[in-house]
Amino acid sequence: MPAEPPDPSAELDGLGYAEAVEELEEILAELDGDDVDVDRLAERVRRAADLVALCRRRLDAARVEVTRIVADLEAVAPLPDAAGSDDGGPPDGDLPTGLFADEA
Repeated sequence: MPAEPPDPSAELDGLGYAEAVEELEEILAELDGDDVDVDRLAERVRRAADLVALCRRRLDAARVEVTRIVADLEAVAPLPDAAGSDDGGPPDGDLPTGLFADEA
């Protein structure tokens, strides 16, 4: 009975995002060259597709984590809205005076 090929996702699990991007760049440079080995073309394209999928998963996971962290921060201390009206200070344009010695 022939051995099963290794699971590419298990092999990729140990790669970090930066390593995956670096390998993707190497594959793209190889495929962009004039001396592409046709016998390895499908293998390299498959590896590139696996690396792109890994990068997308890592980006999605990072987005979820950042969203969770921001939500946790907002639960503790709400962030100001885009207009800055929730910052606890005076409304825009009504700044306090007398903070500096040269103000009369």
